[in-house]
Amino acid sequence: MAAPAFVDRLNEQIGHEFSAHQQYIAIATYYDALTMPQMAALFYQQAQEERDHAMMMVQYLLDADHQPVIPALPAPRVAFADVIEPVALALEQEKRVTEQIYELTRIARDNNDFASDQFMQWFIKEQVEELSKMSDLLAVVTRSKADYERIEDWVAREESGAEADPTAPRIAGA
Repeated sequence: MAAPAFVDRLNEQIGHEFSAHQQYIAIATYYDALTMPQMAALFYQQAQEERDHAMMMVQYLLDADHQPVIPALPAPRVAFADVIEPVALALEQEKRVTEQIYELTRIARDNNDFASDQFMQWFIKEQVEELSKMSDLLAVVTRSKADYERIEDWVAREESGAEADPTAPRIAGA
């Protein structure tokens, strides 16, 4: 049984993950409208990953015999001044999520909730990858902001698509 403080915060995190999902859909459609299919595909994939993260958390709560709470969400940001802004927003979002994941881990540890601590370890690894990915992407779009084709070429070359991680937690409904 997960610690009550952890359960409360994990339910909040489910909302953060679904919010990130929606924000990434908004970013993907922004790039789609600019006819940047590589950037759009990257962010559609990011959106799917965020949804999967939320559903992993839902499954964990179900497995731990707790009721998941699916919150209402604020609308995502949909207007951007240039091709840099969405990636900068994504990086800030990933930094915020990283801090949230660390806090969840701290709560689990403070409550001697070893199962929840172990559950959070995969998310810590995932956030290291996400921060690196968005930092690199921000450098590329900043450097090439006037050359959409160069950005698209970099994404096509560098973002080959992730393989399924066999160590990932189960996704509810999958």
